[in-house]
Amino acid sequence: MTDETSLNLFQQQETNRRRTFWLLCGFVLFMGWLGFGGDYIYALSTAHAPAPEQHHVWWFGIVMLALGAMLAGYAYRTGPDKVLWATGAAEVLDPVDDKQRQLVNVVEEMAIAAGVPRPRIWIVPDSDPNAFATGTDPTHAHVAVTQGLLDLCTRDELQAVIGHELGHIKNLDVRLMTTLAALVGAVLLMRDGASRLFLFGGSGSSGGSSRKKSDLGPLVLVLVVVWVLSWILAPIITQLLALAVSRTREYQADAMSAQFTRNPLALASALQKIEAADAPTTHIKGGTAHMCIADPLGRHLTTREGLVADVLATHPPMAKRVAILRGMGYAQLKQAGGAAS
Repeated sequence: MTDETSLNLFQQQETNRRRTFWLLCGFVLFMGWLGFGGDYIYALSTAHAPAPEQHHVWWFGIVMLALGAMLAGYAYRTGPDKVLWATGAAEVLDPVDDKQRQLVNVVEEMAIAAGVPRPRIWIVPDSDPNAFATGTDPTHAHVAVTQGLLDLCTRDELQAVIGHELGHIKNLDVRLMTTLAALVGAVLLMRDGASRLFLFGGSGSSGGSSRKKSDLGPLVLVLVVVWVLSWILAPIITQLLALAVSRTREYQADAMSAQFTRNPLALASALQKIEAADAPTTHIKGGTAHMCIADPLGRHLTTREGLVADVLATHPPMAKRVAILRGMGYAQLKQAGGAAS
């Protein structure tokens, strides 16, 4: 690896560390807003009530801030386990057939080529060909492939796909993308819980509470709308973050696979096969889709380019990725032919 490539790698790793840190901080602050925002609204709404009914101790904000910090730490520590559990992946500890033995050999070879410890290996019992990597750093990393990928790819193609996933591991992409996946799940759970709380609170309202609501000023009503929208939009915002960070990283991981294997045409062939496969995905859902080498949900937006696709699509267009890899492969062949002559 050249000095320039090493520098770019270190810069990418540091960028991913920084983004993961700020993502966790942003999550904690958002939880604080949900808590203290609710306290502030409640305090305004009870400002003219008798002293015993006024809201003085902002316990909801304190609880939510502490809960946010605990959830952020829990999501970071257990994110890889949750992702693997969500996909139903089974770890390959003792290969039972030729395909599993080949997978283990390929992962060991590519780990050496990438200069990282061998990650733990998992198989997702899904006929749709795909692969993903998860973990917090190269020493605590996992690579998972679907059974469909093992059945579909040649050894060279499998090697190229594993090289792509090890590129994510080496770049520390997995830290950021796994943390995002865990936080998306946590926010969805909180949103569901909040929805039940609001419905329960609404069904139990009394005449007295209706009177208090009618006395609320316009500022309080605006704050209530913003606060409720925050609960509703939180999962959407976290999912948009997951989409935004994954698209450019696929190009980088493709290039690293080509560097590790010195065979970009193999990855181009594998991506074409994955794209052409029409088996339905049953184990990989939206919360982890951004981590896969190809969009497992087959959404139309991933085939497009432009501002909307850059913001909302989990993956760049497969045709463009294949074209770039083919260009790299043909340039490599031309250079080899010139050297031979």
